[in-house]
Parts: sequence; structure tokens; C-alpha cells
Amino acid sequence: QVQLVESGGGLVQAGGSLRLSCVASGGTFSRYTMGWFRQAPGKEREFVATSSWSGDNTYYRDSVKGRFTISRDNTKNTMYLQMNSLKPEETAVYYCAARQFWSPNYYLSGVYNYWGQGTQVTVSS
Repeated sequence: QVQLVESGGGLVQAGGSLRLSCVASGGTFSRYTMGWFRQAPGKEREFVATSSWSGDNTYYRDSVKGRFTISRDNTKNTMYLQMNSLKPEETAVYYCAARQFWSPNYYLSGVYNYWGQGTQVTVSS
């Protein structure tokens, strides 16, 4: 059973930056496709970014391209999300997720088997 723990959320002003971390345990991290999702109050959970097991393949939702960077360190069982130029509308709980194999439907929350508890990101205007 894989456990995921996010950290790094907080309060930041618009235009600021945060780096989220997700530490995995209980599985072979290097074999997992990892993803970041977010959910704002009253809204559905939405895809943010994903990384293949090697980190060679990454994909982003259009609205964060050029501002967010997903990365991973398989030696530390850790995935990161560097978020720059944050906007107030990106206030949400950010979740990390994992699945054992790559899926072409990486943008769908339902294809991920494991989830963290989430970390709150609040962007003030």
C-alpha cells in the first residue's frame, strides 16, 4: 500500500511562488506515474501536472504551462511542484496522486490509485 504525504502549501501573494512536495512510502516509487491535482471550494478536482516514472515525460494543464514545473527525485521517493506567478484563482487544496503504470488518461483523477491528504494553497490578491 502506497502512502503519500504532501507539504509546502501556505499563503502567498499573487505573483508569488511556492514549492510543494509529495513524499511516498510503502511502494516502489520509481515505478509510479505521479500527478498533481487541485480542488477549489465548490469545484471539481482538476488535473494540474503529471510525470512519468522516469520524469522524462511531463504534461501540464494549459493554464499552468510555463509557470509550474513538476519534478521528482526517485532516490528520495519525492515529487515536487514548483509554482511560480501564482494567481488568486489557483487557491485550492493540492493533492498528489500515484498509479503504477502510465495511462494516456493521466488527466483524469479516476485513473490514480493512491492519493495524499492534500495541502492548502491560498493566493491572496
